[in-house]
Amino acid sequence: MSIVIWLLTFALVLLSAFLVLIVLAQKSKSDGGVGAALGGGMTEATFGADSGNVLATMTRNGAIAFFVLSFGLYLAHIAREKAARAESILPKIEVPAAAAPAATPAAAPAASAEPAPAVSVSLPTVGTPAATPAPAEPAK
Repeated sequence: MSIVIWLLTFALVLLSAFLVLIVLAQKSKSDGGVGAALGGGMTEATFGADSGNVLATMTRNGAIAFFVLSFGLYLAHIAREKAARAESILPKIEVPAAAAPAATPAAAPAASAEPAPAVSVSLPTVGTPAATPAPAEPAK
């Protein structure tokens, strides 16, 4: 999907450059200015005496292609972002349970060789409300 988006973006850049050149090649209403400086007479030699209609048609078709391509790229970026959000599942993190502190040193139980049990914590994904954790039971 990302290669298609890259190719369409490249085509959009080329189309933009084409539109700029076509607009600059057209004669202005006063037959002067940038259109004449950048080859206004050359377009008549290339396309004939009716070059105004040819350039206007190319401009219109290029503008339509520009807007369709831009809207298609917009939709492709939205689809790629939704797919990325759907695939992003956060991993579960194992956190060891904390031992409750003893009230008095004499009442401390003997240390066992077993490690503390692990508590599984699942983080909420983006866009879902976080669940409130249940209150922990008091240590006995």
